Amino acid sequence: MFAAMAAPVNDPEHGFCRDCLTLQRGRTMRCERCGSPRIVRHPELHKLHIAHIDCDAFYAAVEKRDNPALRDKPVIIGGGKRGVVSTACYIARIQGVRSAMPMFKALEACPEAIVIKPDMEKYVRVGREVRAMMFALTPQVEPISIDEAFLDLAGTEKLHGLPPAMVLARFSQAVEKEIGITVSAGLSYCKFLAKIASDFRKPRGFAIIGKEEAVSFLADQPVTMIWGVGKAFSEVLARDGIRTIAQLQKMERSDLMGRYGVMGDRLYRLSRGQDDRRVEPDHDAKSVSAETTFDTDIATMDDLVPVLRALSEKVSTRLKKANLAGRTVVLKLKSQDFKIRTRNRQLGDPTRLADRIFSTGLDLLRKETDGTKYRLLGIGVSDLSDDGKADPPDLVDMQSRKRALAEGAIDALRDKFGRKAVETGYTFGKGHRGRPSRPDEDEGPEVQHPWERI
Repeated sequence: MFAAMAAPVNDPEHGFCRDCLTLQRGRTMRCERCGSPRIVRHPELHKLHIAHIDCDAFYAAVEKRDNPALRDKPVIIGGGKRGVVSTACYIARIQGVRSAMPMFKALEACPEAIVIKPDMEKYVRVGREVRAMMFALTPQVEPISIDEAFLDLAGTEKLHGLPPAMVLARFSQAVEKEIGITVSAGLSYCKFLAKIASDFRKPRGFAIIGKEEAVSFLADQPVTMIWGVGKAFSEVLARDGIRTIAQLQKMERSDLMGRYGVMGDRLYRLSRGQDDRRVEPDHDAKSVSAETTFDTDIATMDDLVPVLRALSEKVSTRLKKANLAGRTVVLKLKSQDFKIRTRNRQLGDPTRLADRIFSTGLDLLRKETDGTKYRLLGIGVSDLSDDGKADPPDLVDMQSRKRALAEGAIDALRDKFGRKAVETGYTFGKGHRGRPSRPDEDEGPEVQHPWERI
C-alpha cells in the first residue's frame, strides 16, 4: 500500500499537507502545492510514534457507503423502537443523538432519522479490511474494538520512507479511497493522549499532543477526560470539589490514593500525562456474551426462557469458533426503569457448551423472576481459557456426556444446513423473540478482545 517515498525531514513547524503530503517550506495557511487548508504542524511532529485510529461513525458510515441515497440524511444504527443507538451519523449527532441512547429518545431528538438495524456480519468484514491495512503499517497493532486500535509506529521510517505522522495521514487517505469510509487519527508519545487526540476534530480528524505540552493541555480539561472516570466516579470527585484535571495536578499521590485507592494512583499519573502502557498486539479475550433488547417489556419465565436459550447458543457458537471456554457464567437483566442486574456463578470446570451455559443461566434467572418486567436480557461467560480442558466428563451427572454429544451433532447439522435446521424445544415456534434471524442480531459484544478471533 505504501510505496517507498524517501522524504526529507522538514521543519516540524512548517509541517505537511494531509491531502497531498507535500512538505511545506513556510508557515502558510494553505498548502503550497494544492491549496488545501489541512496542514499538520507541531514542534514534536517527527518525534511521536504512538497512534490511535478510530473509524468515524463506523456502522453508519458503512451503511452510507453502501447506499449513497443516505449520504445527506440522518442515520441511526440501532435495535428498533425499544433498543438503543449503536451509532449515529454526524448529521444525527448534531441534533443530539448519542451512542447507547434509548431509541425512543433518539427519535424524539431526531424524528426524521432513518433507523437501520445493525448488520454485524458486514461491519466485522469491513473492520477486518481496515485492520489489514493497519498491519501493513506495523505489526504493533492493538485492537480495542471492531473500529479502533492503537499502533506503535516506532522504527517504521525505513520501511515506509516517511515519518509516523505522514504514514498516518497516508493511511487515512488510503482507507477513504479503498474502503470508502473515513477515520480520525491521534498521535502522541503515549496511549492515553493518542486516544484523546483522535477524538478531536472528528470526522476526518488528525491531532497531535506532544510531551512538552501534555501537562498544560490536560490542566484545562474536565476530570471525565481521564480513562476510568465515568459519570458515577466524576460525581464522587465533584462532591470532593474536584472537577478539573488541574486540581488533580496539584494533589499528592499519597493523598489521592488515600481517598480513592488504586484509582487515585491512576488519577495522579494520567493527570500528568504519565502512561507507560505499551501497545500490546496480543490482547487476551476478557469475555464472550450476547444480549437482546425486547420490543415490549416481559416478566415471565415462559417469555424469558426461549430468549435465554437462543442467546446461550450464540455464546456457545462464538466460544467454539474462537477455541475458548469460560468458567464463570454471567446473567444480565435490565428492568423497564433501566436498572441493571448482573448475577454470576462460577463453574467447577470451563465450558463452551450451550447446554451448561443455559442451565446455569436458567438457575440464576429463576431467582430474578419476581414480577419485574425486563427490557433486556443477556448471558455471557468470563474467566476465559483455551478449550483444551473444557467440559470434562461429569461422574455425578451421567447424562452430561450424552448431551454434549447431542450438541456436537446439532452443531454439525447447523454448520451444513443453517442455524434453523435444528432447534430445541425451548426455542421452536417461539418466533423472532426467541429465535433471532441471524447470529449477530443482538446488541451485545462478541469476543472482547480480540474481535478478529471470531
